[in-house]
Amino acid sequence: MSFQKALEENTAARREVMEEADWNTLDGSIQALKATGIQSAVLKAGDAAPDFELPNALGRTVSSKDLRRKGPLVVSFYRGTWCSYCNVEIRALQQNLAEIRALGAELVAITPELPDETVSMSEKHGLEFEVLSDVGNTVARAYGLVWTLPDAVRGLYGKLGIDIERLNGDDSWQLPIPGTFVVSRDGVLVEAFADPDYRNRLDPAAVIAALKG
Repeated sequence: MSFQKALEENTAARREVMEEADWNTLDGSIQALKATGIQSAVLKAGDAAPDFELPNALGRTVSSKDLRRKGPLVVSFYRGTWCSYCNVEIRALQQNLAEIRALGAELVAITPELPDETVSMSEKHGLEFEVLSDVGNTVARAYGLVWTLPDAVRGLYGKLGIDIERLNGDDSWQLPIPGTFVVSRDGVLVEAFADPDYRNRLDPAAVIAALKG
């Protein structure tokens, strides 16, 4: 199954189980976020990539500078283990990991969730790349990705059993726009994708194309 087809099937499955009013609440929040112009704040190809040091699932600090000494770096920001679209994307990245590494690159995923939750994501998909905790969204903010969930969405997430405050370890109710970035060995973005509509993701094939280029 193609990556885009997997995203479409995920949307169909979500719509089937969600009440129409709840779906409209989520869709409305996406449109409102787009209207803020947040997209213009996201880093673009040609920009310098912010360096970071973040803990992995085992609490060990991982440095982007160390990773880039070996070659290019692919950085994927995702919302959380609870996000079905994030799971589709993370699983697809794992499926393409061998080809990414064959091109001399490394891959990391970054989430605002606490390390215990990154363990869950890693175990669920048998991940062979680092999943890092960006508690407080410090790194995501440097990439221009952070936004605050509106009250209507907070209430809906509570109804769905998604406890953002517990999962993220803070009460900011902030999440990153999902985004995927390819960083050259010298720290420049050569591919940058982020969309306020979290249902849209960068196909791993585009990541591979950027690395080949």
